[in-house]
Amino acid sequence: MKRPIVFLLLASLIMAFILTSCIGSPESNNLGQNDRGENKASDPPNLSEIETDKVRIWFYQALEGTVPEMIEKYKKLKPFLDTEFDLYSFEGNSDSYSSYVDTALQAGGSVAPDIYFVEYNQIYKYTKGDATGYAASYKELGIDVDRLIDEAKISKYIVDIGTRPTDNQVVALSYEGTAGIFIYRRSIAKDVWGTDDPVVVQDKIGPGWDRFFDAAEDLKSKGYAIVSSHFDLWRQIDASADSGWFKDGDLYIDPKREAFLDISKKLEDNGYHNDTILFSEEWTGDMWDNNERQVLGFFGPAWLLSYVIFSHSGYKPDANQMGSFGDWAVCQPTENFFWDGNWVLARKDPKYKKTVADLLEWMTLDISDTGLQYELANGTFSKDRPMEGVASIAVMERSDGSLDILGGQNIFDVLVPASEATRGKEISKYDDIISDIWIDQVDKYTQGKKTKSQAIKDFKALVKEQLDALE
Repeated sequence: MKRPIVFLLLASLIMAFILTSCIGSPESNNLGQNDRGENKASDPPNLSEIETDKVRIWFYQALEGTVPEMIEKYKKLKPFLDTEFDLYSFEGNSDSYSSYVDTALQAGGSVAPDIYFVEYNQIYKYTKGDATGYAASYKELGIDVDRLIDEAKISKYIVDIGTRPTDNQVVALSYEGTAGIFIYRRSIAKDVWGTDDPVVVQDKIGPGWDRFFDAAEDLKSKGYAIVSSHFDLWRQIDASADSGWFKDGDLYIDPKREAFLDISKKLEDNGYHNDTILFSEEWTGDMWDNNERQVLGFFGPAWLLSYVIFSHSGYKPDANQMGSFGDWAVCQPTENFFWDGNWVLARKDPKYKKTVADLLEWMTLDISDTGLQYELANGTFSKDRPMEGVASIAVMERSDGSLDILGGQNIFDVLVPASEATRGKEISKYDDIISDIWIDQVDKYTQGKKTKSQAIKDFKALVKEQLDALE
């Protein structure tokens, strides 16, 4: 099997899955308008032609099925609002979109977006890096952010990532909750352990990797794999690290990240996984017995269940085919982690400051029944969107997350403690590049193509080469 370097593009692939499987991808033209009044740009807009009498909202292509509908929802709640909105959606992934945002923010004044959405893989620059000075803190917009964060019980990792270190001010928050859980097959758990009870399964797979491997051996003895790919474990290991990729300015391999070498090799050498690549046909095939050996489960946020697993479960009610639908359950992961997400920022001194602040608060901090997060958590935001995890733990605590795909289990019973336990790791602007190189070297060691010491040596050399090229 060819094993490509996949992780630099992973976030954009995820959002592509969401778009194609659930929302659809609206057709684009070069800065025309679709029927929702949304500007579509394959090239950056002419900054001299941007209207200044509207609140300008920018987002990248994967959010085309979300942001316009958000704004329509908000406008219906504010029938007397006299401010108009100008929405710009940029083709391509969040990397190319980021360059457009940078150009506009640097130009400043009336050409900069008033509100801009940023995906996790780009967020460092805007909350902690070179572009953080362009962002208004939520507090300076007039939002009582500290009180509202406490009342909404916003997940700590979301606040950590959105906090600017130079003044300790929150400049970005999210409406999404992407804390990770373990999503497993009930029938397999029953066959191996005699029960599908989430409490029992949670105790089998963790906490800690020793328990995880004991469970893997139980499953192997019955002819099952515990996970589809060793890549399935990376985000937990990365999130559990005590330090970022740099310490005192130098590249640093945290012992927990280094342990991924042995964890991955153990999975491979003992045949505990199916040796697939994330988002490959083989990987999604393990969501419904399309491969030779069945897999117990997958680690991921609620969106992995609602969008990816659902779409590949083989569920075809019109053909009376259930596939794996209804055979899933969720429990706490082996280690706490999060996966992806979008943060919302506003530029300094927007012309319509009150409207910008109110919209941001409605998206990220409002816990009422008419708030965005309550609708997302209860599946009422759109007929095309299932229930989703949200940033507010308070909202999830009072929402009904009972899902047919989980056999009626309330997913929030698991998502709430997972969200409470997940923290924001130290991040740098080079995390994606470094992590991708590390994963590739781990994979080569796992496949027996390198020794451990050579993999570590090559990793350090490749990181230096890549970062030198970026300077």
